[in-house]
Amino acid sequence: MALFGPQDVFLRLIEKETVSLIRSREAEIYIEGPSDEVRSLEQLFETLIQLIQDGMQITERDVRYALQLSKEMKADELLGLFKGEITSTFRGKPIIPKTLGQRHYVTTIRKKDIVFGIGPAGTGKTYLAVMCAVAALKGGKVKRILLTRPAVEAGESLGFLPGDMQEKVDPYLRPLYDALNDALGVEGVAKAMERGQIEIAPLAYMRGRTLDESFVILDEAQNTTPEQMKMFLTRLGSSSRMIITGDVTQIDLPKGKKSGLMEAEQVLKNIEEIGIVYFTDQDVVRHALVQKIILAYNAFNEQ
Repeated sequence: MALFGPQDVFLRLIEKETVSLIRSREAEIYIEGPSDEVRSLEQLFETLIQLIQDGMQITERDVRYALQLSKEMKADELLGLFKGEITSTFRGKPIIPKTLGQRHYVTTIRKKDIVFGIGPAGTGKTYLAVMCAVAALKGGKVKRILLTRPAVEAGESLGFLPGDMQEKVDPYLRPLYDALNDALGVEGVAKAMERGQIEIAPLAYMRGRTLDESFVILDEAQNTTPEQMKMFLTRLGSSSRMIITGDVTQIDLPKGKKSGLMEAEQVLKNIEEIGIVYFTDQDVVRHALVQKIILAYNAFNEQ
C-alpha cells in the first residue's frame, strides 16, 4: 500500500508515464517492456521500497520526482538525500532537502560565505535559506539572523498603505515570517526578535551598516537595482554569511530598470568563494500543478 499509494494512485502515475506493463503478485512486482525502461523501473521500485523500509512516508511528489530521476538512472541518489537533516521545526519535524538541487544548495551554503540561489517559485530557495540560518543560530555559528527584501510595490505605493513604517513593510516580508514561524514557532520568533537575535527589515535599512557575526538573507533579489545589490553585498562583515535568492522571470522593477540580481550573476560568476546555485522546474516542491504551470509558461514564452 505504501509503495503503490491509496487506490494504487502512485502505480497509475508510473504506468501513465511509461510503456511497460507492471503487475504485482503477492510480494513480487513483474515489469515487462523495453529493456532500458525495465532497468530504470527496477531502480525506481528498489529505491522507493528502501525509502519506505527506512520509515519515510512517500508522497505523489516524491514518486514523480523519483520517476524523473530513474529515467537517467539516478533514482538511487535519493537514498542519501533524505538523511541530510538541516534542522527541525519547532514541532520536531526534521527539515531535509527534497531534491538533488536542494541538497546542492544546502551543501553550498555550508561551504561558502556568499551564495546565490536562483530559480523558479516553489523550489524552497527562501525556506531552506531561513532553515540554514536557524541551524547556524542554534549552533552558535552566528549571533543573529537578518532577513531583508526590497519593498517593490506591485502597482501600489507604500505611502498609501495604512499604518506606520513597520506595518507598511510587513506584508512584503510575510514569506520570511512564515518560514521563521515554522522553524521557531510564533512565540519563539517574537522572543528572538525582542532579544535582537532576529531582525526583519526592508533593504533600504541596510545602508551604512556593517553586519558582523550575522546570517543575512536577501529575498526577492531580482527586484533590487544594481546599486542596491552592490550596497547590500558590501555590508558583509567578519564571521558572517549571506544568501541571496531570486527568480529572474519575476522582475517587478519599472521598465528600463536593470535587475541587480542579473547583473551580480554576471559580475561575480568567476569569484571562487561565491556560490551560485541554479534551481530548475524539477526542484519545485509545492503542489505538482506548480511544476506544470512553470513548464507551461516556459513553453509559451519560448514560442
